[in-house]
Amino acid sequence: MAKATKKQALGRGLSALLKDPENDIQSAEDKNADKVVGNIVELELGHIEVNPFQPRSSFNEETLRELASSIRELGVIQPITVRKLGFNKYQLVSGERRYRASKLLGNESIPAYIRIANDQESLEMALVENIQRQDLDPIEIALSYQRLIDEIQLTQEQMSERVGKNRSTIANYLRLLKLDPIVQTGMRDGFLSMGHGRALINISDTGDQLDIYEKIIANKLSVRQTEALVKNYHHTETTDLPEKEETPKFIRKGVKDFAEYFGAKVDVKVAKNGRGKITIPFSSEEDFNRIKKLINSAK
Repeated sequence: MAKATKKQALGRGLSALLKDPENDIQSAEDKNADKVVGNIVELELGHIEVNPFQPRSSFNEETLRELASSIRELGVIQPITVRKLGFNKYQLVSGERRYRASKLLGNESIPAYIRIANDQESLEMALVENIQRQDLDPIEIALSYQRLIDEIQLTQEQMSERVGKNRSTIANYLRLLKLDPIVQTGMRDGFLSMGHGRALINISDTGDQLDIYEKIIANKLSVRQTEALVKNYHHTETTDLPEKEETPKFIRKGVKDFAEYFGAKVDVKVAKNGRGKITIPFSSEEDFNRIKKLINSAK
């Protein structure tokens, strides 16, 4: 407890130092810069502005209130990071949720790390630190990667070094941006996981992509079931062309409809007299019950 008190008092002392016009630190070479840069400083919230480069555009009000409750009980455990803009003026680099939650509580100050960086460095820091958060949805991460490419001109290899992710992982996120905007919105709203998105990206036709997306939502399909549905889509797409001439067109179309509906490869055999048999395979009891539910709902 004594250490915490000393640390907080030190932060207040540095805060007073920054309010002194004679100690207006603008670069790492300035007098007393070593006492401030990289240290925790207690900054007034009113002197901090939101980062215009913040990749995240929306904040969940409920989780903000939960964070505010935690801050009320425990304080801000992880300091925010800011960059100095001018005398007693700062801009957020990371930690906007902690900043917003502290304001929600009516706090007047917040512990912060101070950095001196230009706009491009600030954007890169904000994007990289944002990507490393645990609560971002896959599309937010993908957009941050894309901004690092477009605005910072980083290659995938350079991004891999910055964020500590494999290039293949980065490439998989970036591919999600090729999904239809409606599907992307579904991922941002939590209706689909990244696994669902990675399966859907293999459907190039937008209309078919949205049809399968609707089936995923309506039937609450798992990632594995979605992958099977997409695999079957490609199978029926390729088998439509070389289909034997004696197979009626209505059956060829029906097989594809059945397969998409049940999320499984449906086999149809037809005799010369026109009679036939439909076989729907299942892989487990859970899969059987899923198919059974689909049949009952169609009654």
